[in-house]
Amino acid sequence: MSLGLQIGLALASVGILIGLIAAVRVVAQRQGWSAELQRKLVHIGTGLYALVLPWLFAEDWPIYLLLGLALIVMTGLRFAKGGLGGTLHGVERNSYGDYLLAVAIGAVLLLSERDMLLYSLPLAVLALSDAAAALAGSTYGKRFYAVEDGRKSFEGSAIFFLVTLVIAMSVLILTQAQTGPETLLLALLVAVFGTQFEADSWRGFDNLFLPLGLLIILAVHRDSPVETLLALALVYLAALAMVPLISGALGVSKHVTRVYLVAFFLILSVTEWSNAVLPACVLAAHLMIRRIAPSEDPFPELDVVAGLALISFGWLALGFAMGPNALGFYAMTCAGLAAALVALGTPLWGAVAGVFLVGFCAVFVPLSGEAVGAFLVPLSAVSVAIMVAISALRPTLFARLRVLKLALLALAVPLGAYGVQFGGGG
Repeated sequence: MSLGLQIGLALASVGILIGLIAAVRVVAQRQGWSAELQRKLVHIGTGLYALVLPWLFAEDWPIYLLLGLALIVMTGLRFAKGGLGGTLHGVERNSYGDYLLAVAIGAVLLLSERDMLLYSLPLAVLALSDAAAALAGSTYGKRFYAVEDGRKSFEGSAIFFLVTLVIAMSVLILTQAQTGPETLLLALLVAVFGTQFEADSWRGFDNLFLPLGLLIILAVHRDSPVETLLALALVYLAALAMVPLISGALGVSKHVTRVYLVAFFLILSVTEWSNAVLPACVLAAHLMIRRIAPSEDPFPELDVVAGLALISFGWLALGFAMGPNALGFYAMTCAGLAAALVALGTPLWGAVAGVFLVGFCAVFVPLSGEAVGAFLVPLSAVSVAIMVAISALRPTLFARLRVLKLALLALAVPLGAYGVQFGGGG
């Protein structure tokens, strides 16, 4: 396929997206459809179109171009709620789902390397199960459970589970060379974990967490034997049963506790336990200072998980795209973020925590084998020292949008170092 044809197809795809939004808006005004129904119809259409992108484009870059243009269009629609923007943003709740959907499609494409199972199944669940759950819950929901920014229905979650199970079984049977009890077990795990991701997500983050979480589970366990899958299910169910006890000990809601549990399950699925220590330190630091230096953000306990997830997925995608392992730089980012959080409460303890975290980076974090070991420790020390100093000297800067601001600061030195070290192709 020629360069011009691929660019033209990308532009045409953006036109199709705008046409879909316009068509849904016109019909909705005639039929009196709710804002939620309009939004989910666009969601379904976009997700299903995304499924065919690897077959439409011979290379990946036109797809990323398409997604970038789609983000620009959605940004414009966000400020035009009275027109076409009402199709996506007519719902009352604050959601980033439209942006995160585009980001998720790009991330799944990158990490799946066009593997049919890893690409198709997560996006099919996102397109169909999520919309089915939302529509069923809003129409037939009678029994509800609380989440931090509202409530969701048991009926919607049940529909999500059933639709996901059917999708998972269908895709696994089509893509796996062998089928048997392990296929059914893996499909059940995908349905259970997917339902958990959707149920406990907020502000549209399920559009990102759901497909990437399922991709990780499939990548790790697509060839696991029955015994491993059963053990995984039992451990996870046991952890869920302990949620009330853990939430009471931590002094946070059950929803937050479940989100923490899912986050650590995913981290431990793709790395060794030692590499989960620094992300755990970020959560522990936030829990330690949330009363000493309370945030003015509405959901700080969830924000810290969202920030940690975006950092984790971001470094995973960057390392995957560039080639060299980004694990040491990811550890540096987590160390800086954790130390800065502690410093917001007590500057002295922030400095102590920084020393400990830099030492952990030096001793326990496996490096990629590239020539990063010589400067990782001093660079980590510089990064952590900067973070502690800024937090201790200007804590009022982080009263609002705390995790976002600190995460961006924590990324500055590691990203710069990674770019210098590997950006030239060396």
